[in-house]
Amino acid sequence: MKNKKKPVKATKEKNNSGQYYVVKEETTLLPFLLEEMKGKSRNAIKSVLTRGQIYVDGQSITQHNHPLKPGQRVMTQDNKTAMSEQALVGIEIVYEDEDIIIIEKESGMLSIAGQNQFEVTAHNQLMGYVKRDHPKNRIYVVHRLDKDTSGIMLFAKNEQTKQALQENWKEKVLERTYTAVVEGEVKKNQGTIKSWLTESKTFKMYSSSFDNGGKEAITHYKKIRSNRNYTLLEVNLETGRKNQIRVHMEDLGHPIVGDKKYGAHGNPMKRLGLHATTLVLIHPTTGKKLKFNSKMPKKFATLLKVKEQ
Repeated sequence: MKNKKKPVKATKEKNNSGQYYVVKEETTLLPFLLEEMKGKSRNAIKSVLTRGQIYVDGQSITQHNHPLKPGQRVMTQDNKTAMSEQALVGIEIVYEDEDIIIIEKESGMLSIAGQNQFEVTAHNQLMGYVKRDHPKNRIYVVHRLDKDTSGIMLFAKNEQTKQALQENWKEKVLERTYTAVVEGEVKKNQGTIKSWLTESKTFKMYSSSFDNGGKEAITHYKKIRSNRNYTLLEVNLETGRKNQIRVHMEDLGHPIVGDKKYGAHGNPMKRLGLHATTLVLIHPTTGKKLKFNSKMPKKFATLLKVKEQ
């Protein structure tokens, strides 16, 4: 009688920052890790989970019973990389492979340097981070978030990936969703704002309802919750222009909380009420669809007295 072959649950892939396993059959995270990480004790694997060093499709997972499906990628992050990331200020790496890095940026952190080339930015911190592996490594800017906007942001790790993303942005980036807290009670449950944006010499964006030679900007919004003073909106970008959401919320008559540049009257949260919540993209090299989510900031929930998303 022939011995039956043991079913394959995963295949391994190597990465500079850890070990990848591609899931082959449905299971849950802890049993999967116990099966694949031979030589490590149950307690050691639990510790790695608790420290947030296990990623499923780029998302840090700490739940032992997190369900796994065929095709998902589980990464175990090594201690060296985890320690390197702890030195980053105002940003957190949520996904990394050979071509891209996805981060979550805090409000108040610049995406890239402005006139002061010595300021701490997300870009120059990541540049230092990748150079630890090799001095010739670089980080390339694909898009930006305003300094006071928090949330998910994408960088490229080589010139080819940067070009592939920027030249095919609409085909590669399927969704960019923001959570916004605006002043006043928005009456409509949903709507679309379309205008043409131009930039002044003082770097402020101005909106025109007709084509005046500026850049076309289209923003879709949906009301989540509101009271007399504030409204929580889900905002989707069809185009990605500088300060687009901020300008369009002013056009709507409900400027973003804390955004005095575009009409806000107050700043009760001591920050801009705008957060990049979701990014969905087609990986420029593998062709795989990736989705990244970031929780709504606690201050947003507190201001509107709603539960965190």
